[in-house]
Amino acid sequence: MIYLGLFEKSGVMARPWADAGFRCICVDWDCEPGTREGIEYVSADIRGYMPPMGEYAFAAAFSDCTHLAGSGARWWKSKGFGPLAEGIGLFAVAERLCKWTGAPYMLENPVGRLSAIQKPDYYFNPCDFGGYLDPPGDAYTKKTCLWTGGGFVMPEPKPVEPTEGSKMHLLPPSADRADLRSMTPEGFARAVFEANRPGRIG
Repeated sequence: MIYLGLFEKSGVMARPWADAGFRCICVDWDCEPGTREGIEYVSADIRGYMPPMGEYAFAAAFSDCTHLAGSGARWWKSKGFGPLAEGIGLFAVAERLCKWTGAPYMLENPVGRLSAIQKPDYYFNPCDFGGYLDPPGDAYTKKTCLWTGGGFVMPEPKPVEPTEGSKMHLLPPSADRADLRSMTPEGFARAVFEANRPGRIG
């Protein structure tokens, strides 16, 4: 069975699936193509990408939030409607591809323009699932929205104290700052896998 990750450059969400023996495909227009540690990375714009035929176990999308996140609200007016339309369009294409798989899926984006248009199915902070790690981790906050479907199961929280606060908002300027800010929390990735893997009990 196949795991499909869209706008997934890091492979963090795919990792638990790959470790369990699923075929994992991560598609991003800014990734290095090739297979690394059991994950197939495809460099492509999802607007022209068609996933391979097969039986899918799960799909996830982390569409670009540059023009959608509330943290950039002060620049919305100066950007105009074009970037907004592009951001919503990419999210819509990701939703269509996730639905196409017929598997449980989740679409992730920060609080912002999308959550104002359509209320998310769930919200979470990384610290809510830090207890899935050994040792526990992800002890920080970053409120994130999920729109889900296909029978997606929201995992039970295993919270840790957010001793690191809102650390992602405090990252200094750097070439990889955007990638670090958008990185999927490992505890959440593990929790989603355990709640949605085929054959799970309970």
